[in-house]
Amino acid sequence: MALAVVPLLALSACSSGGKTETGTSGEAGQVADTARIKIAMITHAAAGDTFWDIVRKGAETAAKKDNVELLYSGDGDAGRQAQLVQQAIDQKVDGIAVTLAKPDALKDVVQKALAAGIPVVSFNAGEDQYKALGVMAHFGQSDKLAGVTVGKRLASEGIKHPICVIQEQGHVGLENRCAGVKENVPGSEIVYVNGADMTSVSSTVTAKLQSTPDADAIIGLGAPFTLTIVKSVKETGSKVKVASFDLNADLAAAVVDGSVDFTVDQQPYLQGYGTVDAIWAQKVGGFTVGGGQQVYTGPAIVDKTNAADVSKFAQAGIR
Repeated sequence: MALAVVPLLALSACSSGGKTETGTSGEAGQVADTARIKIAMITHAAAGDTFWDIVRKGAETAAKKDNVELLYSGDGDAGRQAQLVQQAIDQKVDGIAVTLAKPDALKDVVQKALAAGIPVVSFNAGEDQYKALGVMAHFGQSDKLAGVTVGKRLASEGIKHPICVIQEQGHVGLENRCAGVKENVPGSEIVYVNGADMTSVSSTVTAKLQSTPDADAIIGLGAPFTLTIVKSVKETGSKVKVASFDLNADLAAAVVDGSVDFTVDQQPYLQGYGTVDAIWAQKVGGFTVGGGQQVYTGPAIVDKTNAADVSKFAQAGIR
């Protein structure tokens, strides 16, 4: 069935679920005296995932500084995300920042943007695909490296059978995280959950913990999901360690109180900020960043040794 496509600017006052806000709200400061440009940032954000609030805050801060009109939108459905990219092309934006969680669904529309002379920067997901698509740069952590980092940490703690919980099957970045864990802990296994339904996440994780008595750790791949996992662990009385990827204020607090052993922060604020700033720099000076390589924003470990300090920044919405 064909989906209705609504112009980006008509979708103001919304933050996710295929909807777009416009504006340059961000931190106070001097605004660039360069010509005003329009940049579309289009993510695979699922409704309610606070991770994307941090990305957006970074993007808005850069937009404020660079005299950019930012069109922010997101949709967890790859087909609808591709439609949002097409809308940006039709509006003749000056640049596009896009996540490539499911690159096969986006490759054609990315090529259309490039053919139209619109610079494209990818971020967050798609580290292994962005070069083949011809985009200008990629900002984010290496999900495989982040997974390896988690795996090494768990192995050093004597973990043998961790459960890696993936909230979106087919998401290349999430799959890479669990693959990285498995490189160092061969006994790890994956369980898939429906990330769009936290009640379902909870019931699936609870059932898995009850049916896997030899599990000694469980790993959430995003802050809201890890916090749901923590509840399941407590409800079942399981003694597994909880590890995580990503961060928000509540997860930082969970690391402080010991409910979560550690997390890997990919520092999404830098992803949002960097992509907008890179497009602006290309437009005003023909600059490129990264030297043809990914611009890394992580991984950064947050554990008992630094969680209290990081928590202050998380409370401010930038970690």
